[in-house]
Amino acid sequence: MKNPDLVYERISKAEGIAWDTCHKIYILMDSEQVDLMRSYGYDPLITADQMSSDEMFSLVQEWYEDSCSLRFIDAVSTNHINPNAGFETLVSQFDDYEEEVTA
Repeated sequence: MKNPDLVYERISKAEGIAWDTCHKIYILMDSEQVDLMRSYGYDPLITADQMSSDEMFSLVQEWYEDSCSLRFIDAVSTNHINPNAGFETLVSQFDDYEEEVTA
């Protein structure tokens, strides 16, 4: 995974993490995003009350390894004016593509 330090930094300030069990991994930066992802049916969804930052980071690494090639990791914060402005790409799709092809 590229940018592990950035991913960990965001997780250390996050309210939770969520995965669609395919390729979308989200670091949920506020409780409104936790509630929104829960309403979308994301499972697994882990909150900061359930795991430490270290545990959540390890889990995100596992999810990333288990994801399909379209995988990405975004931090998402609530932005009521422009919801798209709340997304921060931490690991883009195909960031590890070269590493996988040459491995």
